Amino acid sequence: MLNPWFSLMLKTVQLGLEAQSVIVLRMMRFAVGGAAAPAEARRMIADKIAAGVEAQAVVASGLAFGRKNTVVAGKVLRVFKKRVRANKRRLSRR
Repeated sequence: MLNPWFSLMLKTVQLGLEAQSVIVLRMMRFAVGGAAAPAEARRMIADKIAAGVEAQAVVASGLAFGRKNTVVAGKVLRVFKKRVRANKRRLSRR
């Protein structure tokens, strides 16, 4: 069996690549300008704050119940992965 941290590292790299595509889509939205650009900036900030709060709650509950560090880290990655994928879908549609 592989080291659980290795699997987590691969998932983190994958998340980083997906996040880069979201960054590109956002930069394109900002470059176009108009009313959509400031709205996207506000949405981006609010989403980052909400993701941080959700991730903190996952960590707190995981550690409170004595979960392994790798399990807690995996759950935190899922929080960010869910949001990155939602942003990618939303920004790709328009």
